[in-house]
Amino acid sequence: MGAFDHLPYRRGVGMMLVNAAGRVFVAKRIDTVAEAWQMPQGGIDEGEDPHVAALRELEEEIGTNKAEIIADSGTWLRYDLPDALIPKLWKGRYRGQEQLWFLLRFTGADTDINIATAHPEFSEWRWAEMHTLPDIIVPFKRALYQQLVQLFSPRVA
Repeated sequence: MGAFDHLPYRRGVGMMLVNAAGRVFVAKRIDTVAEAWQMPQGGIDEGEDPHVAALRELEEEIGTNKAEIIADSGTWLRYDLPDALIPKLWKGRYRGQEQLWFLLRFTGADTDINIATAHPEFSEWRWAEMHTLPDIIVPFKRALYQQLVQLFSPRVA
């Protein structure tokens, strides 16, 4: 049993935003020096519907919610944080995240995306090939991203 196994998971949403070419929005976190790219994700407010949270978080993180939900993961997916990060995130209250993931079709133009939001989380962004996602994420999220690629790639092809 690990030192943090008693902690709960933080509930949230994740968004795989896909453009017309079938590429996925990824961005670099502003607070890390790692060469890692991630998809937008965020918490669910008390009593908030996850579908509403997904569009709200998308707008908060990338400056637009010009997207339509195509599918969701159908179940809550989890990842555990490395032990060294647990005390540094969310005041040490969670061992990782439990998220409902959404596949969204981007309905805007690249110029609608603005990561210089009121509370910026990302330093740069780009469109990535879906199959590369597990290779460009931080290692502790790799299994989750493999699961998402397997789950959502048939819906994008």
